[in-house]
Amino acid sequence: MNPVQAAAGAYQRGIARNRGQFLLQTSQVFFVGLIIGMERTVLPSLAQDFGVAKGAFLFLASFVISFGLVKGALNLVAGSLSDRVGRKRVLLIGWIAGIPIPLLIFFAANWWWIVAANVFLGINQAFTWTMTVTSQIDLAGSRQRGLAVGINEAVGYLGMGVAGLATGYLAVLYGPRWALLLFGLGVVLLALVLLLRVRDTIAWVHAEHAAGPISSPPPKRSWMQSFLEVSFQNPRYRAFCQAGVANKVADTLVWVLFPLYFLEHAMGVVAIGWITGVYGAVWGLSQLWTGYLADRIGRKIPIVSGFFLLSAGLAATALVQGFVLWMSTALIMGLGMALLYPNLVAAMSDTAPPLERGRILGVYRYWRDTGYAIGGLLLGLVAQWSNEILPAVWATAGIVALSGLWVALTVKETHPRPVQKKGNV
Repeated sequence: MNPVQAAAGAYQRGIARNRGQFLLQTSQVFFVGLIIGMERTVLPSLAQDFGVAKGAFLFLASFVISFGLVKGALNLVAGSLSDRVGRKRVLLIGWIAGIPIPLLIFFAANWWWIVAANVFLGINQAFTWTMTVTSQIDLAGSRQRGLAVGINEAVGYLGMGVAGLATGYLAVLYGPRWALLLFGLGVVLLALVLLLRVRDTIAWVHAEHAAGPISSPPPKRSWMQSFLEVSFQNPRYRAFCQAGVANKVADTLVWVLFPLYFLEHAMGVVAIGWITGVYGAVWGLSQLWTGYLADRIGRKIPIVSGFFLLSAGLAATALVQGFVLWMSTALIMGLGMALLYPNLVAAMSDTAPPLERGRILGVYRYWRDTGYAIGGLLLGLVAQWSNEILPAVWATAGIVALSGLWVALTVKETHPRPVQKKGNV
């Protein structure tokens, strides 16, 4: 047996074959979701306590703008860095960066401390979430790529929903600062302990490359060449990158302005936690089947239908009032996100060479998560200009619908449903 065959045999891909490591990566992404989710219910509702004047929507959105700019930029670093030094080291850096987040929130004297906390949140999320999804794709192989991404995103956003609801209750019981401090530090500590058992998946990447039809390295391209190709030159990648921006604009609305919108309509912190928690939990849990669905029927139908469903949920939120109805629209939005979100990553991965997967996904995730900054700036300006939140909701619904239309009209299927021939088993 030659070294190439030995490597391929030792690092076979498949979720079942690598269930132990796959489950460890799944636990990691659950903790990643808990970290970002702990801010979603409490912080926007307490903005005035941190010195944000009522109606200062752009200043309020600054904490998400800082998060999006840092996370987007570091996604580029994380993707290319992990291809060189391995996934686990980058994951470790991400968790270390998570330690200051609850401390800065606890000791915050004004809103700029929250902005600084979200700089560290951007570092944490860029390095940790990027590495978990990339590692699970490495372990799963091409036939289960949609399922792997679906599981990753499902568990991460389930964690986000759980944290949003849990911190809402904890803030009522113990106060917001103590709730976020103890919750955040506890999550980071547990994640670091479990990280000790995680193996680096870069060995699976090299085995996959060696077992492929072409064993020579891909042509060397500069970082800028890769960035330009994925962002602008390749029409398929370009469409997916803009789609990533649009869905994060929608998530920015939910994160920053929905809590204030519901507060204006006499919803308390716990009720807001339930609404945003349902959105996150449905988004998360539904991805357990939406990623698998795309492995069966292709990526395009779930992605496009997800965008239109998300847009419909946003429009419905603007048209209805009441806790039960808003819970229903949150469910619709979560389902739309579940259909589009993991399958955009899977579609990007379908045609990415194995040794360049980290870099290509890094560029996509740069644009997707910079969507937080774009959304914070755009929606903050719309709300500031109109002095109310409702126009920002309608603007987001329009952006999401147009983004889905772009994908529908310009992108061909990247993972067509396999055709079974007669006599095949």
